[in-house]
Amino acid sequence: MPRIRHKRLDCSPGCAVEATLELIDGKWKGVILFHLLQGTLRFNALRKLLPNATQRMLTMQLRELEEDGFIHREIYPQVPPKVEYSLTEHGRTLEPVILALKRWGDAHTSFGASGRQAEASAKHEAEAGTH
Repeated sequence: MPRIRHKRLDCSPGCAVEATLELIDGKWKGVILFHLLQGTLRFNALRKLLPNATQRMLTMQLRELEEDGFIHREIYPQVPPKVEYSLTEHGRTLEPVILALKRWGDAHTSFGASGRQAEASAKHEAEAGTH
């Protein structure tokens, strides 16, 4: 059962927004969901995609997403163990939300194209000033 702060969502019109954000809140959950939109991934593949996430933190985030019904963990009985993660049908319903967050971030943060252009321009100006 998802962990939601409010037991009822009639506290205000924005409570559903808060509840949604609370479910996907976590340092790596949004990025994990974004990468799983592309398809099933093994644990080590996720680790490579999230090099700044510790193994413990990634495991915790994956477990919470699984508990909330957004991802499915498939364990294959072999040595060494093989574990794959994929989005559930419920998790797929977050696709428009995750993609909207990505588009907004691309447009309004330093990670987006305009941010990269600004960084390149600043770097060019700094290099020109040192000559």
